[in-house]
Amino acid sequence: MGMCLPCLGGAADDVVLTPDPDTRRRQLAEAAEKRQKETAYRGVKNPEAVEKKRKKQEEIEKQAVTSSVSGGGGLKWQVG
Repeated sequence: MGMCLPCLGGAADDVVLTPDPDTRRRQLAEAAEKRQKETAYRGVKNPEAVEKKRKKQEEIEKQAVTSSVSGGGGLKWQVG
């Protein structure tokens, strides 16, 4: 029985300390963002080009919406 005690003395050194909740939460958030980026661009050779095209398309749509609202749709009433 006295043979096991020296083995247990080193067990305290093997304990892994868990980080505080804020650090853990930040690490989990970073890992989630990384996974989302990887899945979003899965199979895409040039993700930067895809992102540029998406932003350009959004700008075109935004311009179309603003021009259609201010232009009134281009329809004219004729009372005759």
